[in-house]
Amino acid sequence: MLLDNKNSSYVGNELKKHSFEGSKLSVLSSLFTLYGFASLKKELSKLQHTRLLLTDWQDQGLQTIVGNQQELRLINQLDQKRIAAECSRWMKQEGLRGKVDVKASTIPQAGQNLIHLQSADDNFVVHGSATVSPVGLGDVRSDNLQMNTGISDTETTKQLITWFDGIWADEINVKNIKAELIEKLDFIAADQPANFIYFLTLYNIFKDFLEEIDEENIIKSKTGFKETIVWNKLYKFQKDGVLGAIDKLEKHNGCIIADSVGLGKTFEALAVIKYYELRNDRVLVLCPKKLRDNWTVYTVNDKRNLLATDRFNYDVLNHTDLSRVKGFSGEINLETLNWGNYDLIVIDESHNFRNNPNKADGKTRYERLLDDIIRSGVKTKVLMLSATPVNNRMNDLKNQVAFITEGKEDAFKDVGIKSVDATLRRAQTLFNKWLKEPTEERKTESLLDIMSFDYFKLLDVVTIARSRKHIENFYTINSLQKVL
Repeated sequence: MLLDNKNSSYVGNELKKHSFEGSKLSVLSSLFTLYGFASLKKELSKLQHTRLLLTDWQDQGLQTIVGNQQELRLINQLDQKRIAAECSRWMKQEGLRGKVDVKASTIPQAGQNLIHLQSADDNFVVHGSATVSPVGLGDVRSDNLQMNTGISDTETTKQLITWFDGIWADEINVKNIKAELIEKLDFIAADQPANFIYFLTLYNIFKDFLEEIDEENIIKSKTGFKETIVWNKLYKFQKDGVLGAIDKLEKHNGCIIADSVGLGKTFEALAVIKYYELRNDRVLVLCPKKLRDNWTVYTVNDKRNLLATDRFNYDVLNHTDLSRVKGFSGEINLETLNWGNYDLIVIDESHNFRNNPNKADGKTRYERLLDDIIRSGVKTKVLMLSATPVNNRMNDLKNQVAFITEGKEDAFKDVGIKSVDATLRRAQTLFNKWLKEPTEERKTESLLDIMSFDYFKLLDVVTIARSRKHIENFYTINSLQKVL
């Protein structure tokens, strides 16, 4: 009999067709959850003896026992405490009737889950993917294929229980974990102090970011990046900014460094550039014409180049060069330049691109940047520098974020933002509403209260923004004078 928990019958339903009264149950399972127990609770209470052998016990923490993402509908019923208490009481039974033994095997039994029910009348075995969980028993639809065989013939069931008995009796590779499992169940069932619930809530909200700023996880140290002059000249807060920027560039393809004026955004960007140059990436810096010398000085053999040993090799173009189709910008021939061949583009004062005005003929600078550099050719990461990425309209941010997303509205759906445009339109609506409030009520706190969570989530995904006050409060530093 095939049991796929979909078209060819369900494991739990088939088990319940057989008698549990005074029977013996032997289970080999890679997973045991509260709701797996709850599914068979009535039947389990009738058994004479239960043997539960878990094969992945070392990986089963409290959250695993409570349930996984596929069991969210059941978890949201918030009855884990009651079920955990019932399961604990069931396991604590002693005597000739109702006894429960629990062991764990240190030997992986990949795909070898087994449920063997032995009654006075017959034996029934389920062999395959079925675990003691709602997914394994068929109470919850699985994201993965489920395939089991239901077996009733005497000879095969006898062979399978003999196989199980051999594993159960292995004193070297199997240990008794009943007390350990009961301890975990009792912990889940116990009343927890308010501060534990508070910290648990914070952990689940921010767990994705706990190890985000981790040098070893972010920087590929074999590149020699930590030995560069630019990295070692940075303050701690600047190094954290660089790590955060690289992390966002790798995860989301872009980042806006929006630190306050004077905190060294240029040198943070230079460190990011050097990291990608060490990975053999081709880099372009786009800057206002008046700032061109601030960037080109680090690419030439010049006494003013304090980073000469790092041998920067990026190209520099002016914002206005995006409006030109020929001529030279420095030593670069704009007519023959391969615009689509940059792996990383750094846009200084990116707020100059927060608008995309109409143009009668040809492309605007904004369109040239988006279409000819970012969208065309190789995949391009985008690092933007601006102390004021948003002026007075949320659309200011939208046009800059489009460089990161290549204009795709659902680019951040994996972090819970379904639409960038919808998120920013809603934020603009709420901002406009706030502006209409009486002056005495128009406080920053009230704006933060009404602004949607998705907007702050979007800011967190794409921006790094620290003020001087933030640096003073969270970093030990003698001076915040501009670096170098």
